[in-house]
Amino acid sequence: MNPDEAKNGRHSSRSSHGTSRGAMRPDPAFPKRAARHEGTRRSSASNSSPGTSRQAGSAAAGNAGGRKGETSRSNSRKTSGRTANGRKRRSWGKRIGLAFVFSVLGVIIAGLASFLFLYATLDIPKADQVALAQTSTVYYADGTSEMGKFSEINRSIIDTSTLPDYVGQAVVASEDRTFYSNSGIDLKGIARALVNNLRGLPRQGGSTLTQQYVERYYMGETTSLKGKVKEAVLAVKINREQTKDEVLGNYLNTIYFGRGAYGIEEASKVFFGHPASELTLSESALLAGIIPAPSAWDPAEDPDMAHSRWERVISLMVQDGWIDQAEADQQQFPQTIDFQETTSSMTGTTGYLLQQVRRELAETGAFTDEQIDSGGLSIITTIDKARQEAAINAAQMMNEVEGWNPDSMHVALSAIDPATGEIVAEFAGSDYQKVQRNAVTDDIAQAGSTFKPFTLLAYADQGGSVYDQVDGSSPRSFDGLAEPVSNVGNTSWGNVSLIKATSYSINTAFVTLNEKVGPQATVDTAVKLGIPEDTNGLDATLLNTLGVASTHNIDLTHAYATIANGGTRMNPHILREVRDSVGNKVYSAQLESEKVFDAETVSAIMPALKAVMEPGGTGEKAAVLGREAAGKSGTSDDQKSAQFVGMVPGLVASVSMYQSDEAGNPVSLDNIGGLYQFHGGDWPADVWVKFMEAATADLPNGDYSWYTEPNPVQQNTPPTPTQPQSVQPTQPTQPTQPEPAEPTQPSQPGQGHDDDHDTGGSQSS
Repeated sequence: MNPDEAKNGRHSSRSSHGTSRGAMRPDPAFPKRAARHEGTRRSSASNSSPGTSRQAGSAAAGNAGGRKGETSRSNSRKTSGRTANGRKRRSWGKRIGLAFVFSVLGVIIAGLASFLFLYATLDIPKADQVALAQTSTVYYADGTSEMGKFSEINRSIIDTSTLPDYVGQAVVASEDRTFYSNSGIDLKGIARALVNNLRGLPRQGGSTLTQQYVERYYMGETTSLKGKVKEAVLAVKINREQTKDEVLGNYLNTIYFGRGAYGIEEASKVFFGHPASELTLSESALLAGIIPAPSAWDPAEDPDMAHSRWERVISLMVQDGWIDQAEADQQQFPQTIDFQETTSSMTGTTGYLLQQVRRELAETGAFTDEQIDSGGLSIITTIDKARQEAAINAAQMMNEVEGWNPDSMHVALSAIDPATGEIVAEFAGSDYQKVQRNAVTDDIAQAGSTFKPFTLLAYADQGGSVYDQVDGSSPRSFDGLAEPVSNVGNTSWGNVSLIKATSYSINTAFVTLNEKVGPQATVDTAVKLGIPEDTNGLDATLLNTLGVASTHNIDLTHAYATIANGGTRMNPHILREVRDSVGNKVYSAQLESEKVFDAETVSAIMPALKAVMEPGGTGEKAAVLGREAAGKSGTSDDQKSAQFVGMVPGLVASVSMYQSDEAGNPVSLDNIGGLYQFHGGDWPADVWVKFMEAATADLPNGDYSWYTEPNPVQQNTPPTPTQPQSVQPTQPTQPTQPEPAEPTQPSQPGQGHDDDHDTGGSQSS
């Protein structure tokens, strides 16, 4: 039995023209030979007449008994074919023949008795789980574009009433021409199988379509005599309890068609590239014809046999009246698509999305692995297909940058709709099959100065204003820190507004501010916004405002999405809804929200975050968007990671870049793209801008609905350092470079405004 025959639950006994082979047939010459033999015996007996006997007896007497012994022997020979009462004796051959006949009759009677007993006692079982197993499909947010599949078996169960009539007619013509008139079994076929089993010949299954359906749908493969009897009983019962169309429909959804496809829907896709509802008559005839051995008779493997089987089905459909000859003459052998070995949906960038979907399905507690893999679920995600493509294109631009090594250097990008918490795009790696760690949700990197707005928001929550001034001198010493804190380039800014301190990412100004609000307030604010409490390095120290904590990319996006939503935190999620195999909605995302800050408080810090994106700010590249934008860049100690987080009304995205050695240890990002130093405002900002340009194409250009312009009046005097400066400034108190009056763009991507995190002698990693 070849693999296809095993999958289809029977050993095919048909030739290419449907003629049965292997059944016992009586020899028509055998009775004639027996009659001739019997006639010869009767002729011999007739020649021994009474007259002849008397003549023999007279001759014997004349010889005075000399030949008595010979006569006795002769008489003995003449009476050897009869019994003592003169009846003709049966031959041993006939006795053996009768014994065989009675044995067969006994088997038939026993089989019939067993059949009747089983019919009375056997209930139709539940369908075999393998027969019901079908692919679960994951879709993008539009609900129609397919992202990938979860499956153990490549099957999609469909409503077969939507199929053209000729699909089922072709299968009936090829597999069981008496399907609509038989009782579910073929007595001749059963007898043939019994005889073959008794004679030790290769076993054969039932030949009716209903029996094949029973084997696949309810029992699995059956080869034993007991199994075949049970199969026949169920076929008869099912024939009485289910309509022919139900049987045929379930059969079409169950049968193996080759190319890894189970059921007519997936078969149509792998052979012709379209759903089964679009099958033509010619295509249907080909699929029906190759059912007994689909892999061997695949047109790609044996085009001659495939063509012969196709012609056979067309001919049978004419003979059975399903189509007329004129329609048959119009048919041409269908063109199949090139067969590609099934590849896992988990390859490439999509694999990360699917794994995240699977994880979230499990976290709901509503779905088991078995349901996910074989329940035929329709899973609709929050991922916007166009934005996802934009994320991939933006992240992969780094592959073209001189010095960028995609094997050790990583890009993570995530985007969230702040109003709903829906993750609309995500780049978590180039190929899930090679690296299974999700760069967005699994990997961590130091957040750098992206934490400064958390301190700023804590200050606003305590009544402070971004128009207040702080001391931005460099370097500066602080209580509790072993080494002084410095600004980038050790530039000493003197007293500056918090707007400028944010825009230019002045380290000493924010450590000063953090000392005033209290480091624990910065931690609490970060947690309220969406940074997990157990984040590595999230401690109540003065340097936490410089982002010494190592965060997941998605957590930074989440925190800034809360800001972009006016202080209302939404839970980020990738699942929107799930439907079962018949279309019933079985899960819908619950939008969990919590008001963690007043919109007025959040509005108070927006001028500072907007200034970052303006000329002179570390995110000035965002000016090309031509719309209201806000955000923050971040760079870790020794430039081992760089971040850029930004928002526009309706969308928030963050980009993280980091490098690791073969052992997974962080390595400095330097000498990339001609840059000796690597900052969040460089390549991360470039990737963010490239993504946002495409992702915001359909977004209206406006401001935040919750935003109110804060009072541009200084509320407090500059916080006074608790300790005098231990080191005199080496730079003037004003920037050595004037602020540009007009938007400027670097001549080459990646060459942006220097930013932030340089703590001088202090170590924040």
